[in-house]
Amino acid sequence: MENQLGLLRVRIIRGINLAIRDLRSSDPYVVVTMGKQKLMTRVVKKNANPEWNEDLTLCISEPILPIKLQVYDKDTFTCDDKMGDAELDVVPFIDAIRMTRFNNIPNGVILSRINA
Repeated sequence: MENQLGLLRVRIIRGINLAIRDLRSSDPYVVVTMGKQKLMTRVVKKNANPEWNEDLTLCISEPILPIKLQVYDKDTFTCDDKMGDAELDVVPFIDAIRMTRFNNIPNGVILSRINA
């Protein structure tokens, strides 16, 4: 079993003014990957301002691996269209948990240590 440092919950809230990839709208979903882990949200049909409000949980074993977010438009008969992407570095969050004082944590980020 891999050396697990912890779990990271990624909350996918919404998309705002996403690109229109179909005739009048898009059917967007988000793919979150970290190393070999790959998770995805549900598809929101015909909506350029989708609200997912979904929590996806990743197992952190190698903090040097970035978290990649990709937004796609679901297509029925052709390959899904890529709408955008982003990459997050996990190291600052792990460093913040290891510190006793939290400085410069972005608004909306919740850090907690759960002892099992």
